[in-house]
Amino acid sequence: MKNIAVYPGSFDPLTNGHIDLVERGLKLFDKVVIVAMHNRAKNPLFTVEERLDMIRDCFKGVDSVEVDAFDGLVVDYARKRNASAILRGMRAVSDFENEFQMAMFNRRLNRDVQTVFLMTGMRWIFTSSSGIKEVASFGGDVSGMVPPTIEKKLKEKFHQEYSR
Repeated sequence: MKNIAVYPGSFDPLTNGHIDLVERGLKLFDKVVIVAMHNRAKNPLFTVEERLDMIRDCFKGVDSVEVDAFDGLVVDYARKRNASAILRGMRAVSDFENEFQMAMFNRRLNRDVQTVFLMTGMRWIFTSSSGIKEVASFGGDVSGMVPPTIEKKLKEKFHQEYSR
């Protein structure tokens, strides 16, 4: 039986920080399932289908990574996938309170699924999807913070919005 971790997030868009976390998660787990979640509190730039395509493109050929979408409780998805853990990244102390609360809710709902926190690599500590979207929306340079294919999609998306 494989040791599986579920890595949930909006991934709007996927960043190099997310990729780094998956790569490090693969040192702890046999498989990481990246799950693009629908977050009712956020207004995504990319559709779920666009996000899934971009994530799949970034992990093409990596058999130990799966990409999926889900709208519901992460802990329910983890149970459905027979995952032993929910993988979460933390950039700073400000992430801790919210992540800790979610981990406690998930533990209450299913004690068999552990939450594993990995600190974001120092190189990516300032990187966030929302920050990248803001910079890209003004035509700023996000190269090096996202994979080239995602940088291209950001440029396409914002060019479309400016042309309206």
